[in-house]
This record gives sequence, structure tokens and C-alpha cells, in this order.
Amino acid sequence: MDQATVADQLKTLMRHSSRLPVDWDAVALDSRIDSLGFDSLTIMDLIYEIQQAFHIEFDPDEMTAIQTVGDLVEFLARKTG
Repeated sequence: MDQATVADQLKTLMRHSSRLPVDWDAVALDSRIDSLGFDSLTIMDLIYEIQQAFHIEFDPDEMTAIQTVGDLVEFLARKTG
């Protein structure tokens, strides 16, 4: 799956899981995930939502180095091949 498609789907999922009002049109690839209203609990919810939406499975520990939306897009693009 190409990165633009992944980014669009990811933003939709993040919009539903975030605990903060965020201008999602302004979210860029270099936006930090922790600045978008995610804490440890909502991250776990987001991981579940991602696995369901993208039909993939991965260990949440694989995401420890992911800091930005772009990092997550790249990770998902690799996982979805």
C-alpha cells in the first residue's frame, strides 16, 4: 500500500481515537504522535484499530521507536507491503 493511502487511513483512525481536539488537516508527517492527544491507553486502542483496519498483526513493542506520524506511516507501509 502506498504511503499516501496509508497516511489518509491512519489520520481517520487517529481522529477517532484522539482525546484532544486536533486540526487534522494541519497534521503533517513530522507531527509527534504524543502531541495529538494519545497516551498509553489510547495508543493501545489505536494499535488495535490499525491492526483491524489494515488487516495486519504486529507486536506493540515493534512501535517503540515510532515518534511521528511519518514514522508510523512508513512502518505501516512496510507491513502492508
